[in-house]
Amino acid sequence: MLSFALAVILTAAPLPDGKDSPVKRPVVIAHRGASAYLPEHTLPAKALAFAMGADYLEQDVVLTKDGVPIVLHDIQLDEVTDVATKFPGRARDDGRYYALDFTLAEIRELRVHERSDPHTGAPRAPSRFPIGKSRFEIPTLAEEIEFVQGLMHSTGRTVGLYPEIKSPRWHRDQGFDISRVVLEVLTNYGYTEPDACIYVQCFDAIETRRLREEFGTRLPLIQLIAAPPRSGDDPHAALVTDDGLARIAEYAQGIGPALNRIVTGLDSTGQPVLSDLVPLAHRHGLAVHPYTFRADALPPGAASFDALMDLFLVRGAVDGLFTDFPDRSRDFVDRRFPR
Repeated sequence: MLSFALAVILTAAPLPDGKDSPVKRPVVIAHRGASAYLPEHTLPAKALAFAMGADYLEQDVVLTKDGVPIVLHDIQLDEVTDVATKFPGRARDDGRYYALDFTLAEIRELRVHERSDPHTGAPRAPSRFPIGKSRFEIPTLAEEIEFVQGLMHSTGRTVGLYPEIKSPRWHRDQGFDISRVVLEVLTNYGYTEPDACIYVQCFDAIETRRLREEFGTRLPLIQLIAAPPRSGDDPHAALVTDDGLARIAEYAQGIGPALNRIVTGLDSTGQPVLSDLVPLAHRHGLAVHPYTFRADALPPGAASFDALMDLFLVRGAVDGLFTDFPDRSRDFVDRRFPR
């Protein structure tokens, strides 16, 4: 197995402070905001993540019926809102409520809550923010950008955006080109150049390449890589090979793999087994930002959150991470990678 360096030289991977140091500290990406503490993708969750010192704030983006990009993790609304109560009978044949079937005006009527089972209403993570308490809403992408830029103006601190284009093929099948819409919004708010404090991510490799080649965006791009399936064919298997990473490097600045693409299991002594994905990616000049680090859902072999961070940031030498706990990740990076 290839050895891992403690730090890597990144190509075209901007830091929030705009500095161009050859050796860079790992970046902390707030996964859906400070989602361990407040309902995901709400503006309060983003404000808390900003205050906790995250380097980047993530925005998952889907479209409404009237073509407005909103910040929501799923193309469906029912796991994180009261849509079934507010709009009974508006589900599709599969029983799910799709954001694309609701206008922005209707979306604004919904209350956002902690993620729950849409059938039972039980919270997915019972220790997190209680369902039904306080009031939270779904922001548009433009509203969130204005909110973040306002925080940067009032505090003097820079933080990056990290939008994900969700389900682009599904949106096109429904008659909407989500990539075009998202890039238009980003352009309107000044995100156009390679040194912009932003990464744009997508799981669809064809779409991520399309962002570069068809739309000609100059923004840094991240190719997301899903976890391997428990059975059946692995649709992203080709992406994690040397040839696959070489192809990604033609259009993207980095990869965002699931944790178990890097730590593939435990050996006979119970020690984590690291794949060669990180050194291979670095060989092609690609940054590596794995997901998702959760203190309340540690993977097998991780005795603590700090041990998990140490495994990936120190032994694994990744360049950043998506975390539900930006405060704890920020603290670890500051301790182990002092400026």
